[in-house]
Amino acid sequence: MRAFLFSIAVAFAFITSAFAHDPGLSSATVTVAKDGLHAVVIFNPRDLSILTPDGANAYPALAPQILQVQQEGKVLAARLQGVTTDANQNVIFKIDYAKSGAGLLQFASGVVERLPFGHRQFLTIQDTSGQTIGSHLLSARDNGFSVTLAAAFAPAQSSRFVEFLLLGIRHILTGYDHLLFLFGLLIVSRNARSAALLITCFTAAHSLTLALSTFNLVNLQSRFVESAIAASIVYVGLENLYRGRNLDYRWLLTFLFGLVHGLGFASVLREMNVAQGGIKAVIPLVAFNSGVELGQLSIAVLVLPLIWKMRKHDTFFRIAVPACSLLIALAGGYWFFQRILQA
Repeated sequence: MRAFLFSIAVAFAFITSAFAHDPGLSSATVTVAKDGLHAVVIFNPRDLSILTPDGANAYPALAPQILQVQQEGKVLAARLQGVTTDANQNVIFKIDYAKSGAGLLQFASGVVERLPFGHRQFLTIQDTSGQTIGSHLLSARDNGFSVTLAAAFAPAQSSRFVEFLLLGIRHILTGYDHLLFLFGLLIVSRNARSAALLITCFTAAHSLTLALSTFNLVNLQSRFVESAIAASIVYVGLENLYRGRNLDYRWLLTFLFGLVHGLGFASVLREMNVAQGGIKAVIPLVAFNSGVELGQLSIAVLVLPLIWKMRKHDTFFRIAVPACSLLIALAGGYWFFQRILQA
Protein backbone atom coordinates (compact mmCIF):
# COMPACT_ATOMS: atom_id res chain seq x y z
CA MET A 1 0.00 0.00 0.00
CA ARG A 2 2.88 2.38 0.71
CA ALA A 3 4.19 1.68 -2.78
CA PHE A 4 0.78 2.52 -4.20
CA LEU A 5 0.56 5.80 -2.29
CA PHE A 6 4.07 6.76 -3.32
CA SER A 7 3.27 6.04 -6.98
CA ILE A 8 0.17 8.21 -6.83
CA ALA A 9 2.21 11.00 -5.23
CA VAL A 10 4.82 10.82 -7.99
CA ALA A 11 2.15 10.76 -10.68
CA PHE A 12 0.34 13.67 -9.07
CA ALA A 13 3.55 15.71 -9.15
CA PHE A 14 3.96 14.95 -12.86
CA ILE A 15 0.33 15.70 -13.66
CA THR A 16 0.38 18.95 -11.68
CA SER A 17 3.35 20.05 -13.73
CA ALA A 18 1.71 18.80 -16.90
CA PHE A 19 -1.26 21.12 -16.59
CA ALA A 20 0.95 24.09 -15.80
CA HIS A 21 1.90 26.34 -18.66
CA ASP A 22 5.43 25.74 -19.98
CA PRO A 23 7.40 28.81 -18.87
CA GLY A 24 8.55 29.19 -22.45
CA LEU A 25 11.48 30.62 -24.32
CA SER A 26 11.90 33.68 -26.51
CA SER A 27 14.95 34.94 -28.35
CA ALA A 28 16.52 38.31 -29.09
CA THR A 29 19.34 38.74 -31.59
CA VAL A 30 20.96 42.19 -31.67
CA THR A 31 23.26 43.14 -34.55
CA VAL A 32 25.72 45.94 -33.82
CA ALA A 33 26.19 48.06 -36.94
CA LYS A 34 27.71 51.48 -37.68
CA ASP A 35 24.28 53.08 -37.96
CA GLY A 36 22.94 51.59 -34.73
CA LEU A 37 21.57 48.39 -33.22
CA HIS A 38 19.15 46.15 -35.09
CA ALA A 39 17.21 43.70 -32.92
CA VAL A 40 15.12 40.71 -33.99
CA VAL A 41 12.97 39.39 -31.14
CA ILE A 42 10.89 36.22 -31.54
CA PHE A 43 7.98 35.14 -29.34
CA ASN A 44 5.77 32.08 -29.31
CA PRO A 45 2.17 33.28 -29.92
CA ARG A 46 1.00 31.66 -26.67
CA ASP A 47 3.48 33.71 -24.64
CA LEU A 48 2.72 36.85 -26.60
CA SER A 49 -1.02 36.52 -25.92
CA ILE A 50 -0.25 37.01 -22.21
CA LEU A 51 1.42 40.34 -22.98
CA THR A 52 -1.12 41.52 -25.55
CA PRO A 53 -4.62 40.19 -24.77
CA ASP A 54 -5.97 42.58 -27.44
CA GLY A 55 -3.97 40.86 -30.16
CA ALA A 56 -1.83 42.31 -32.93
CA ASN A 57 -3.27 45.82 -32.48
CA ALA A 58 -1.24 46.13 -29.27
CA TYR A 59 2.11 45.15 -30.86
CA PRO A 60 3.29 48.75 -31.60
CA ALA A 61 2.76 49.75 -27.96
CA LEU A 62 4.52 46.61 -26.71
CA ALA A 63 7.58 46.88 -28.97
CA PRO A 64 9.47 49.59 -27.00
CA GLN A 65 9.13 47.51 -23.82
CA ILE A 66 10.38 44.20 -25.21
CA LEU A 67 14.12 44.87 -25.05
CA GLN A 68 15.55 47.77 -23.06
CA VAL A 69 18.98 49.04 -24.10
CA GLN A 70 21.25 51.59 -22.44
CA GLN A 71 24.58 53.01 -23.60
CA GLU A 72 26.80 54.36 -20.83
CA GLY A 73 23.68 54.67 -18.65
CA LYS A 74 21.61 56.51 -21.27
CA VAL A 75 18.41 54.80 -22.42
CA LEU A 76 18.32 54.25 -26.19
CA ALA A 77 14.99 54.89 -27.89
CA ALA A 78 13.41 51.87 -29.61
CA ARG A 79 11.91 52.20 -33.09
CA LEU A 80 9.67 49.41 -34.35
CA GLN A 81 10.52 48.58 -37.98
CA GLY A 82 7.95 45.83 -38.47
CA VAL A 83 6.19 42.75 -37.13
CA THR A 84 5.96 39.49 -39.10
CA THR A 85 5.26 35.80 -38.46
CA ASP A 86 7.16 32.71 -39.55
CA ALA A 87 5.93 29.30 -40.74
CA ASN A 88 5.29 28.23 -37.13
CA GLN A 89 3.25 31.37 -36.39
CA ASN A 90 5.97 32.74 -34.11
CA VAL A 91 5.78 36.54 -33.95
CA ILE A 92 8.93 38.41 -35.04
CA PHE A 93 9.59 41.99 -33.92
CA LYS A 94 12.23 44.04 -35.75
CA ILE A 95 13.39 46.95 -33.59
CA ASP A 96 16.16 49.52 -34.15
CA TYR A 97 18.14 51.55 -31.59
CA ALA A 98 20.38 54.55 -32.30
CA LYS A 99 23.79 54.35 -30.60
CA SER A 100 26.78 56.71 -30.60
CA GLY A 101 30.22 55.15 -31.00
CA ALA A 102 31.66 52.51 -28.71
CA GLY A 103 31.19 52.06 -24.99
CA LEU A 104 29.23 49.99 -22.52
CA LEU A 105 25.91 48.58 -23.72
CA GLN A 106 23.43 47.23 -21.19
CA PHE A 107 20.51 44.99 -22.13
CA ALA A 108 17.43 43.87 -20.19
CA SER A 109 14.04 42.41 -21.02
CA GLY A 110 11.16 44.73 -20.25
CA VAL A 111 8.53 41.98 -20.33
CA VAL A 112 10.05 38.82 -18.80
CA GLU A 113 8.60 39.60 -15.36
CA ARG A 114 5.10 39.69 -16.85
CA LEU A 115 5.47 36.22 -18.39
CA PRO A 116 5.04 32.88 -16.55
CA PHE A 117 7.65 32.32 -13.88
CA GLY A 118 10.68 30.63 -15.42
CA HIS A 119 10.35 32.20 -18.88
CA ARG A 120 13.76 32.71 -20.46
CA GLN A 121 14.93 34.94 -23.29
CA PHE A 122 18.10 33.95 -25.11
CA LEU A 123 19.95 37.18 -25.95
CA THR A 124 22.70 37.18 -28.58
CA ILE A 125 24.82 40.22 -29.48
CA GLN A 126 26.63 39.93 -32.82
CA ASP A 127 28.44 42.06 -35.38
CA THR A 128 27.39 42.54 -39.00
CA SER A 129 29.38 39.46 -40.09
CA GLY A 130 27.40 37.29 -37.69
CA GLN A 131 30.29 36.90 -35.25
CA THR A 132 29.01 36.59 -31.68
CA ILE A 133 30.10 39.36 -29.31
CA GLY A 134 28.26 38.00 -26.30
CA SER A 135 25.20 36.01 -25.27
CA HIS A 136 23.15 35.51 -22.14
CA LEU A 137 20.00 33.79 -20.93
CA LEU A 138 17.73 36.50 -19.48
CA SER A 139 15.10 35.65 -16.86
CA ALA A 140 13.17 37.38 -14.11
CA ARG A 141 15.94 36.40 -11.70
CA ASP A 142 18.81 37.40 -14.00
CA ASN A 143 17.51 40.19 -16.17
CA GLY A 144 20.60 42.02 -17.33
CA PHE A 145 23.61 41.68 -19.61
CA SER A 146 26.38 44.09 -20.61
CA VAL A 147 29.03 44.22 -23.34
CA THR A 148 31.73 46.78 -24.03
CA LEU A 149 32.02 47.34 -27.76
CA ALA A 150 35.65 48.42 -27.60
CA ALA A 151 36.54 45.05 -26.11
CA ALA A 152 34.15 42.96 -28.19
CA PHE A 153 35.36 39.49 -28.98
CA ALA A 154 33.91 36.12 -29.86
CA PRO A 155 33.51 33.99 -26.73
CA ALA A 156 35.54 30.84 -26.35
CA GLN A 157 33.93 27.77 -27.85
CA SER A 158 33.96 26.13 -24.42
CA SER A 159 31.85 29.01 -23.06
CA ARG A 160 29.36 28.64 -25.90
CA PHE A 161 29.19 24.89 -25.28
CA VAL A 162 28.40 25.36 -21.59
CA GLU A 163 25.68 27.94 -22.35
CA PHE A 164 23.81 25.59 -24.68
CA LEU A 165 24.45 22.59 -22.43
CA LEU A 166 22.71 24.39 -19.57
CA LEU A 167 19.95 25.51 -21.92
CA GLY A 168 19.30 21.87 -22.90
CA ILE A 169 19.14 20.82 -19.25
CA ARG A 170 16.71 23.62 -18.40
CA HIS A 171 14.58 22.83 -21.43
CA ILE A 172 14.04 19.17 -20.58
CA LEU A 173 13.46 19.89 -16.88
CA THR A 174 10.70 22.37 -17.77
CA GLY A 175 9.43 20.28 -20.70
CA TYR A 176 6.59 18.71 -18.75
CA ASP A 177 5.18 16.82 -21.72
CA HIS A 178 8.54 15.18 -22.51
CA LEU A 179 9.02 14.25 -18.85
CA LEU A 180 5.55 12.75 -18.65
CA PHE A 181 6.22 10.66 -21.76
CA LEU A 182 9.50 9.47 -20.24
CA PHE A 183 7.77 8.60 -16.97
CA GLY A 184 5.15 6.60 -18.88
CA LEU A 185 7.93 4.56 -20.47
CA LEU A 186 9.93 3.98 -17.32
CA ILE A 187 7.08 3.03 -14.99
CA VAL A 188 6.72 -0.38 -16.68
CA SER A 189 10.43 -1.00 -17.38
CA ARG A 190 11.48 -4.40 -16.06
CA ASN A 191 15.18 -3.85 -15.37
CA ALA A 192 18.22 -1.75 -16.21
CA ARG A 193 18.61 -3.40 -19.63
CA SER A 194 15.04 -2.64 -20.75
CA ALA A 195 15.26 0.93 -19.43
CA ALA A 196 18.60 1.48 -21.19
CA LEU A 197 17.14 0.19 -24.48
CA LEU A 198 14.16 2.57 -24.25
CA ILE A 199 16.29 5.58 -23.36
CA THR A 200 18.79 4.77 -26.12
CA CYS A 201 16.05 4.47 -28.76
CA PHE A 202 14.44 7.71 -27.62
CA THR A 203 17.81 9.50 -27.60
CA ALA A 204 18.86 8.27 -31.05
CA ALA A 205 15.51 9.24 -32.57
CA HIS A 206 15.15 12.72 -31.14
CA SER A 207 18.83 13.50 -31.81
CA LEU A 208 18.23 12.75 -35.49
CA THR A 209 15.17 14.96 -35.94
CA LEU A 210 16.65 17.63 -33.66
CA ALA A 211 19.54 18.04 -36.11
CA LEU A 212 17.38 17.83 -39.24
CA SER A 213 14.84 20.32 -37.93
CA THR A 214 17.45 22.76 -36.59
CA PHE A 215 18.90 23.07 -40.11
CA ASN A 216 15.39 23.27 -41.63
CA LEU A 217 15.78 19.99 -43.52
CA VAL A 218 12.55 18.93 -41.81
CA ASN A 219 10.15 21.67 -40.82
CA LEU A 220 6.61 21.05 -39.58
CA GLN A 221 4.30 23.57 -37.96
CA SER A 222 4.77 23.58 -34.20
CA ARG A 223 1.01 23.24 -33.69
CA PHE A 224 1.03 19.78 -35.27
CA VAL A 225 4.32 18.72 -33.69
CA GLU A 226 3.10 19.64 -30.20
CA SER A 227 -0.22 17.87 -30.85
CA ALA A 228 1.63 14.74 -31.98
CA ILE A 229 3.74 14.83 -28.80
CA ALA A 230 0.55 14.97 -26.73
CA ALA A 231 -0.86 12.04 -28.74
CA SER A 232 2.27 10.00 -27.96
CA ILE A 233 1.64 10.55 -24.25
CA VAL A 234 -1.95 9.35 -24.61
CA TYR A 235 -0.78 6.24 -26.46
CA VAL A 236 1.85 5.33 -23.86
CA GLY A 237 -0.65 5.72 -21.03
CA LEU A 238 -3.26 3.57 -22.79
CA GLU A 239 -0.71 0.94 -23.81
CA ASN A 240 0.38 0.64 -20.18
CA LEU A 241 -3.28 0.08 -19.25
CA TYR A 242 -4.23 -2.47 -21.88
CA ARG A 243 -1.01 -4.36 -22.56
CA GLY A 244 0.36 -4.36 -19.03
CA ARG A 245 3.62 -6.30 -18.92
CA ASN A 246 3.54 -7.47 -22.56
CA LEU A 247 5.57 -4.65 -24.06
CA ASP A 248 8.30 -6.49 -25.95
CA TYR A 249 8.19 -4.16 -28.96
CA ARG A 250 7.95 -0.89 -27.09
CA TRP A 251 11.52 0.03 -28.11
CA LEU A 252 10.35 0.42 -31.73
CA LEU A 253 7.43 2.67 -30.80
CA THR A 254 9.74 4.62 -28.51
CA PHE A 255 12.03 5.29 -31.48
CA LEU A 256 9.13 6.43 -33.67
CA PHE A 257 7.74 8.72 -30.98
CA GLY A 258 11.26 9.98 -30.30
CA LEU A 259 11.38 11.33 -33.85
CA VAL A 260 8.37 13.49 -33.04
CA HIS A 261 9.77 14.70 -29.72
CA GLY A 262 13.00 15.71 -31.47
CA LEU A 263 11.02 18.11 -33.64
CA GLY A 264 9.69 19.68 -30.46
CA PHE A 265 13.19 20.06 -28.97
CA ALA A 266 14.39 21.71 -32.19
CA SER A 267 11.93 24.59 -31.87
CA VAL A 268 14.26 26.16 -29.29
CA LEU A 269 17.28 26.21 -31.60
CA ARG A 270 15.23 27.34 -34.60
CA GLU A 271 13.89 30.31 -32.65
CA MET A 272 17.50 31.27 -31.92
CA ASN A 273 18.42 31.04 -35.63
CA VAL A 274 21.28 28.72 -34.70
CA ALA A 275 21.44 27.31 -38.25
CA GLN A 276 22.57 30.69 -39.58
CA GLY A 277 25.97 30.02 -38.02
CA GLY A 278 26.72 27.35 -40.64
CA ILE A 279 29.30 24.83 -39.49
CA LYS A 280 29.59 26.74 -36.18
CA ALA A 281 26.02 25.62 -35.40
CA VAL A 282 27.38 22.14 -34.65
CA ILE A 283 28.66 23.30 -31.25
CA PRO A 284 25.34 24.64 -29.89
CA LEU A 285 23.50 21.68 -31.47
CA VAL A 286 25.72 19.08 -29.78
CA ALA A 287 25.75 21.02 -26.51
CA PHE A 288 21.98 21.47 -26.39
CA ASN A 289 21.35 17.81 -27.19
CA SER A 290 23.88 16.76 -24.54
CA GLY A 291 22.04 18.93 -22.03
CA VAL A 292 18.74 17.27 -22.91
CA GLU A 293 20.34 13.84 -22.40
CA LEU A 294 21.85 14.81 -19.05
CA GLY A 295 18.46 16.08 -17.90
CA GLN A 296 16.74 12.86 -18.99
CA LEU A 297 19.36 10.66 -17.37
CA SER A 298 19.18 12.57 -14.10
CA ILE A 299 15.42 11.96 -13.98
CA ALA A 300 15.88 8.28 -14.86
CA VAL A 301 18.56 7.79 -12.18
CA LEU A 302 16.22 9.22 -9.54
CA VAL A 303 13.03 7.45 -10.61
CA LEU A 304 14.13 3.99 -11.77
CA PRO A 305 15.49 2.63 -8.44
CA LEU A 306 12.17 3.54 -6.81
CA ILE A 307 10.17 1.88 -9.59
CA TRP A 308 12.22 -1.32 -9.43
CA LYS A 309 11.84 -1.45 -5.65
CA MET A 310 8.08 -1.05 -5.92
CA ARG A 311 7.85 -3.81 -8.56
CA LYS A 312 8.39 -6.30 -5.73
CA HIS A 313 4.91 -5.49 -4.39
CA ASP A 314 1.86 -6.99 -6.06
CA THR A 315 -0.12 -3.79 -5.61
CA PHE A 316 2.31 -1.94 -7.88
CA PHE A 317 1.17 -3.61 -11.13
CA ARG A 318 -2.34 -4.27 -9.90
CA ILE A 319 -3.17 -0.74 -8.70
CA ALA A 320 -0.35 1.80 -8.99
CA VAL A 321 0.60 1.29 -12.66
CA PRO A 322 -3.02 1.45 -13.94
CA ALA A 323 -3.74 4.54 -11.81
CA CYS A 324 -0.61 6.37 -12.97
CA SER A 325 -1.14 5.33 -16.59
CA LEU A 326 -4.70 6.61 -16.55
CA LEU A 327 -3.53 9.98 -15.24
CA ILE A 328 -0.83 10.08 -17.94
CA ALA A 329 -3.37 9.37 -20.69
CA LEU A 330 -5.76 12.01 -19.34
CA ALA A 331 -3.03 14.64 -19.22
CA GLY A 332 -1.96 13.79 -22.77
CA GLY A 333 -5.58 13.95 -23.94
CA TYR A 334 -6.04 17.38 -22.37
CA TRP A 335 -2.90 18.63 -24.09
CA PHE A 336 -3.91 17.10 -27.42
CA PHE A 337 -7.27 18.88 -27.63
CA GLN A 338 -5.79 22.10 -26.28
CA ARG A 339 -3.10 22.13 -28.97
CA ILE A 340 -5.05 20.80 -31.95
CA LEU A 341 -7.76 23.41 -31.39
CA GLN A 342 -5.29 26.23 -30.93
CA ALA A 343 -5.80 28.93 -33.54
